[in-house]
Amino acid sequence: MSSTEANPAVQKAARWYPADDTPLRKKARKSQHPTKIRASLKPGAVVIVLAGRFRGKRAVVLGHSKDAVIVTGPFKINGVPIRRVNARYVIGTSTTVDISKLDKSVLEKVTKPEYFAREKKSKKEKGEDAFMKQGEKPEKKQPTSERASDQKAIDKPLLSAIKNEEFLASYLRSSFSLRHGQRPHEMVF
Repeated sequence: MSSTEANPAVQKAARWYPADDTPLRKKARKSQHPTKIRASLKPGAVVIVLAGRFRGKRAVVLGHSKDAVIVTGPFKINGVPIRRVNARYVIGTSTTVDISKLDKSVLEKVTKPEYFAREKKSKKEKGEDAFMKQGEKPEKKQPTSERASDQKAIDKPLLSAIKNEEFLASYLRSSFSLRHGQRPHEMVF
């Protein structure tokens, strides 16, 4: 080891300096934690969906995915299909539905993230055909027969459990909205 390596003051100065000072990146003090689902969002609980296409609708919690709650209407009652909803956009109510009679294999399949994965599009068409299709509206995506059969398999025992409770079907059918002066944080659901 030479004397220049040991003493940093003796080292050569840089020949080029940047014109502007580059800011140092701040060290992140945050770490990722697994999502904690609220206690009120247990499977079987009736929830109110606050955002998205089905906002204001009431739905039944089927289970939890990685970071979302899986809910269904049932579809026959209020048109809410099996879908994922972020737990932040849901209000849990004290009403529950017995989901013990649901088929466990279908429930497990529905709670996996692969069930909701988007289909990968094929390579884009090139040439004249692709140019002509550019202005047209894309075809509406139709639900697969597998999804429809899963929905029916889950809805059938759910509907029988809902019919046992008085007024539960009409409660699920009704939509939630706030009027002037109503404060949701003071309400008991």
